[in-house]
Amino acid sequence: MTLEPTSAAVIQLAWARRLGLGDHSFAEASARVAAAAADPGDPAYRISKADESARSVVFLRLFGVSALVGPQWALDAAADIPDVDLAQHVTLLTLTRSHGGHGLGSSALFFADDLPLKQPGEDVTVSRGNPEAIGLEQLCPPDDVNEVGLQTLEHRFTIMHPDAESPVPLACGAYSEWEGLLANMGVLVAPEWRRRGLGTLAASIAAHEALAAGLTLQWKADVSNSGALAMARSIGFTTGGLHAGVLLA
Repeated sequence: MTLEPTSAAVIQLAWARRLGLGDHSFAEASARVAAAAADPGDPAYRISKADESARSVVFLRLFGVSALVGPQWALDAAADIPDVDLAQHVTLLTLTRSHGGHGLGSSALFFADDLPLKQPGEDVTVSRGNPEAIGLEQLCPPDDVNEVGLQTLEHRFTIMHPDAESPVPLACGAYSEWEGLLANMGVLVAPEWRRRGLGTLAASIAAHEALAAGLTLQWKADVSNSGALAMARSIGFTTGGLHAGVLLA
């Protein structure tokens, strides 16, 4: 599915505020690139914000416009590096090695302002409780739990086993609200219940709750997580950008 132009503007606004940039930063940068007929990946047209108190360096590529936020020394080191290279986590690690750069990785960003409604094949029980989401995390590998971060997503919709004597969580779709504009989503499925469509169903439930709240949807998936990337595309999300970052010691 394609995004409405107004939705792209909403996404840019949310990220601008998230990064501490001016509300019109992405629109203005895009206009400069168009006026100069320049290569959108030219570092000269990158939005840069120096933050000497930052404990991270963040690179964002969003609808053809890029931004880099971090201490001035990091901006200086990246000044001549093309966006295609800066989007690689290894590049940021190399730039920040002397300052203890580590973690965060690179993620693909997907967005949607409408999605087809996924209907379950049978009646399902959905819990909005926190204990059920915690129970699901206990069934999953730590790497999956850390990547999805259910505990940071305040709106959770957990699909429960319909026949178990005691409640057993199978999958959870969740989202947190960013800047009152975006629903940042995540999905976690118990390992033995994967590849049965439960992740897609849980994502659809959470997505339509967020859409009903007037939010635009965002899906953030590690570039190496082929399953999450495939799920985002299959549900109907549109690719919109890349996010890479490192934490500083």
